[in-house]
Amino acid sequence: MTSAERVGVVGTGLIGTSIAMAAIRAGDAVRGFDVSAEVLERAAARSGLAPARSLEECVRGATLVFVCTPIPSLAELAVRALAAAPEAVVSDVGSVKGTVTAEVVRRADPADLGRFVGGHPMGGSERSGPDRASASVLDGVVWVLSPTPGTDPSALERLEAWTRRIGASPVRMEAERHDRLVAVVSHLPQVASTALMGLAAAEEAGEPQMLLLAAGGFRDLTRLAASSPRLWADILLANREEVAGALERYAARLLELRELILQGRGVEVEEAFAHAKAARLALAAKPQVKAGVAVLQVPIPDRPGVLGELTAALGAAEVNIEDLQIVHSPEGGRGTVHLTVAASAAEDAERVLRERWFEPLRLA
Repeated sequence: MTSAERVGVVGTGLIGTSIAMAAIRAGDAVRGFDVSAEVLERAAARSGLAPARSLEECVRGATLVFVCTPIPSLAELAVRALAAAPEAVVSDVGSVKGTVTAEVVRRADPADLGRFVGGHPMGGSERSGPDRASASVLDGVVWVLSPTPGTDPSALERLEAWTRRIGASPVRMEAERHDRLVAVVSHLPQVASTALMGLAAAEEAGEPQMLLLAAGGFRDLTRLAASSPRLWADILLANREEVAGALERYAARLLELRELILQGRGVEVEEAFAHAKAARLALAAKPQVKAGVAVLQVPIPDRPGVLGELTAALGAAEVNIEDLQIVHSPEGGRGTVHLTVAASAAEDAERVLRERWFEPLRLA
C-alpha cells in the first residue's frame, strides 16, 4: 500500500479544494494557502485542510505540492514552491501546459527541475470557488502529466501513483500535444458557447421573447458561458495559437454545413448529422461498452426525490448508467432526463422504468 503523503495546495478554489478533499479522503495530511484569507477560510471549512499563512508555510515539509492558481501566476508560484519544499514533487493544474512549463524551466533553479511535473486534471465545471468543491470532481477523470526533459522519472512515477490512489487516471502527454488537443475539446467549446450566448443576447435586444423559447438544446450548449470570464481570458490567451487554429477549422466546418443547407442538399446534411451522432454516442460510453449504447429520454416531475427513484429503479435491475443529463423546463414543474446505458441493457431499462410509472422514449 502506498504510504500517506504530506500535501500542500497553493490556491484553494474549486480544483485546489477538490484536490485537498480527495487527498484527505485518501488519508493524506493537507495544508492549503490562498492569497484571499476569506477563500482560504471557506476552503478549510469545506475540506478540512489546515490553513497556512504563506506559501512557504503551506509547502514546508510537504512531499507533494499542487499549485492551483490562475495561469498568469502558476510558473512563479511553482518556482517558489520548488525552492521552499526541497523534498516535494511539485505540479500545477493549469489548462495550458506549454507556456507554463517553459516559464518554470526558465526561472527555476536547475537543481530543482527534476521535481517538477506539469499537470492538468480534466475535471471541474463552469462554477468556481471552494464551495463547489468535492473529492468526486476528480473521480475517474483523466489527469494529464507533462514532464519536462529534466523531470526525474521517480518524481513522475510518484505523482502517477498518487493520482491513481485518489481515483483519477494519469496520462502522460507532451505539453505541446496537450495544448493542441485541449484547444479542440476544451477551449473551443468554451468559445463556441460564449459566442452563441452573446449572439442570442444581442438578438434578444430586438426580440425580448427569444430566450423564452430557449429549450434544452440551447441551455446545454450555452452552459459554459456561465464560466469565469477572467479565468477563460487567461486560458485562451495563454494558448492563443492553438485556439486560433481550432477556431479556423471549426468555422470552416460551419461554413461547409451552411452551404449544404443553402443548396438544399438534404442527403449530405443528414450524413453530417449521422456522423456526428455516431461519434457522440461513442464518446458517451466507457471503453468496455463502446460496442453500443442507447439513449433514453425520460420526462420527470420537478419534485424532491424523483431522480433518486429513477436511479434506484435502474440499480435494482442492475442496469448501469453510463451518462446522465437533466434538462429543466423553462416553465418549471417538470424536466427531462437523458440516460445513456449499454445497448444490451436498453430493454431492461425501459421495462423497469415503465414498471415504476416513468415513460421512457428511446432516442438511439
